Amino acid sequence: MKIALAHKRLALSGGTERDFYRTAEGLRDLGHEVHLFCAEIRTAPPAGVFVHRIAAPPLGRTARLLSFAFLGPRVVRRHGCDVSISFGRMAWQDVLRSGGGSHRVFLDKMKAGESFFRRVWHNVSLYHRSVLAVERLQFQAGNYKRILAVSAEVKREIAATYGVPEEKVCVIYNGVDDRRFHPRNRETARAAIKRQWSIPVDRPLALFVGSGFQRKGLERLLRVWGAGRLNDVYLLVVGDDQQIARYRLRAEREFGGRVIFAGPRDNVEDYFAAADVLLLPAFQEAFGNVVLEALASGIPVLVSRHVGASEVLRGAMEESFLVSPDDPAAVESQIRALLDPGRWRAVSERARKIGERYSWNNHFQELECHLLEVAEQKRHGNSG
Repeated sequence: MKIALAHKRLALSGGTERDFYRTAEGLRDLGHEVHLFCAEIRTAPPAGVFVHRIAAPPLGRTARLLSFAFLGPRVVRRHGCDVSISFGRMAWQDVLRSGGGSHRVFLDKMKAGESFFRRVWHNVSLYHRSVLAVERLQFQAGNYKRILAVSAEVKREIAATYGVPEEKVCVIYNGVDDRRFHPRNRETARAAIKRQWSIPVDRPLALFVGSGFQRKGLERLLRVWGAGRLNDVYLLVVGDDQQIARYRLRAEREFGGRVIFAGPRDNVEDYFAAADVLLLPAFQEAFGNVVLEALASGIPVLVSRHVGASEVLRGAMEESFLVSPDDPAAVESQIRALLDPGRWRAVSERARKIGERYSWNNHFQELECHLLEVAEQKRHGNSG
């Protein structure tokens, strides 16, 4: 097939960008002709993949958003692809991959941790109002043939918020590179990472990975460490945030070196290998690739039920759900349980088995089936 993948940015800086890039590689490896349509190109494309730039205004994120939303579909159609799949805000497409869920639900969930002025800004912001307008349009009947949601929770959000028929939305979880993220990395990376960040080799290490600290619940963890409940456990934060400099100063002042901000890291697999548990007490996280990366690395996880990837844990690792994420004593108790040396190895083995189940290879084969079905619908003039 000749497949069009559309996203505003070709880059490797964020979760959606990395998924977009990896999908291009995966569909190419399955023998398809892959064309990328992007407004910004910040990294070289995968080998053997075609790239097309969608013109966008140089200034103003609202103008760029609307330009991509309405110009993008026209550019894609001119190239006569068998099927198109968008990873972002486009007015119409064949397949809509919803990696972040509904923006309206996202704004509602974020109100819990935001100031009054921030909530007012979201209500009056031209950018957010434009995102909501495009979102309403892209979920209208006739502007898509199929929607792929990264979790069952995202599917429920879409159906409830925009009245999309449930049969039009299919759940397809993200994948993980189960060779890059592997328990064998622990043998070499654990000591090196601890040495790099001056963490005693015999101390337990908890890991937080992600950008956008407030949304992903870092403050919940800092309340635990600030209460002195985990004085013997180190917390290593990998990722970026607009306020990271302030967080670093706070860590130096309040936590006595037990909370470390490493910033973004290309070798994130080594950080999983060095850790004893991944913590993600998010207020909102449509999926959370880091959960699968931790599982594939053989690392237990502790997540809130707002994390879409938590769905893969049900029935197999129920101890990985935060019961009371805003109660420092309860969070500390659950972390202690997962760090228990007497049961850590068994939990690690269960984690790895789940990670293997969600490899990228399995993901791309499932995605290919959806794209083939939609392409067949188009050939027969069936709107689906």
